[in-house]
Amino acid sequence: MAAYTNTTIIADTTNVAGFMGELVDTSFTTTMQDIVGVYTEAYLCALVEYDIVTNWATLNAVYKLLFSEYACRAIAVEAIKYNMAGYSLGRIEAEDMINIHVWKMRAIENLLKSQSVQNFIGV
Repeated sequence: MAAYTNTTIIADTTNVAGFMGELVDTSFTTTMQDIVGVYTEAYLCALVEYDIVTNWATLNAVYKLLFSEYACRAIAVEAIKYNMAGYSLGRIEAEDMINIHVWKMRAIENLLKSQSVQNFIGV
């Protein structure tokens, strides 16, 4: 996989590659990764009704990890969907990876939508 340029604020370069896995199609470009990352940031801002990107430095480190994990998983899902042909077990293996990412993303969304977490974040 080509080096990730980390244009997004919340997605970490090494973590994105780890979530994608070793069999992801290397033609899923860094530009494509950046686009998904920026869209994911916008989605998360809307979800918590707070500009987490602009106010990133002021957020609690624990919640930064949740936001970053969500963004990395969203980028990984798009990279895996891009071309599933390279997976040794084919589409089934790729879909299993996507399902795991989507399950965890939904769990993070549920946490971020809870009133107690939003109060703690300060939004």
